[in-house]
Amino acid sequence: MLGYILKRLLLFIPTLLGVVLVTFMVVQFVPGGPVEQYLAEAKAGVPGGVESGGSNYRGDQGVDPKRLAEIKALYGFDKPAHERLWQMLGQFARFDLGRSFFQNKDVWTLILEKLPVSISLGLWTFFISYGVAVPLGVAKAVRAGTRFDLVTTLLILVGYAIPGFVLGVALLVVFGGQLQWFPLRGLTSANWDDMSWGARIVDYLWHITLPVTAMVIGSFAVTAMLTKNAFLEEIRKQYVLTARAKGLGERQVLWKHVFRNALIPIITGLPAAFVGAFFTGSLLIETLFSLDGLGLLGYESVIRRDYPVVLGTLYLFTLIGLATKLISDLSYVWVDPRVKFD
Repeated sequence: MLGYILKRLLLFIPTLLGVVLVTFMVVQFVPGGPVEQYLAEAKAGVPGGVESGGSNYRGDQGVDPKRLAEIKALYGFDKPAHERLWQMLGQFARFDLGRSFFQNKDVWTLILEKLPVSISLGLWTFFISYGVAVPLGVAKAVRAGTRFDLVTTLLILVGYAIPGFVLGVALLVVFGGQLQWFPLRGLTSANWDDMSWGARIVDYLWHITLPVTAMVIGSFAVTAMLTKNAFLEEIRKQYVLTARAKGLGERQVLWKHVFRNALIPIITGLPAAFVGAFFTGSLLIETLFSLDGLGLLGYESVIRRDYPVVLGTLYLFTLIGLATKLISDLSYVWVDPRVKFD
């Protein structure tokens, strides 16, 4: 087992290098970088612009060449691409994610500032999804083929087919706009600091209802169907017939024998689902409901070409994803001793 873990940890290095290298190369060919954006703003601020002699780039009109060199040095673009790549890899090896071009803050500081919003959405989505999906999957397996099973399957598939962003728009229009039952944006009200603790809890739940609903509806469909199929597979096995033949009650057979074995695929997927709830699938929801989380941070960084934030967050999320995948694989051994990686 220790050898397997060491091999997986060593594989982290080429995987991270590959992801960072490919992203860095793509960034070099994307037009409209931070220097170009600055030059475009400078050109817009100088009516008519002044041609700087002999330049083929129209964006540097109205900008002094000396000032242009200072801007490139400020963003680090005065160095060749390979030097910038080595410098960035050295920083990442020390877990230094760099400093934002436009927000004048370390990338770590920005992540920590935005993380509470993403954690809030992720925790609610994760616990509600599994809290609904697992009992629903068990109920569907016990009542397989009945009207309850058919109706719930139809509802689950409809919810799974509707994108979270589209559902979020519908919820905003109906419950936020027409009925005005819930707020349209933000995680708290403007007078949050003046509220009592009880009022703050109510206000927070009031704001979080619509975005969490939009994220939950489609996320528990896979878990519910996986739970149902796992229970059906276990119910048909020989040991269940043996337990029933011994006179055990149906509830005891279900919860003492079937439940423990059927939840193996569910439990082993918990680490990935738990971490994924924080970092994936929330970009459109955060943008739609104006929630200042990691998804919105990544989107704005790409639009503004804030490369340190883009590359730093990608490196961090890739590392977290690799570690989560390793934990998910190891959980098979912890849950089912029959599994051997040797």
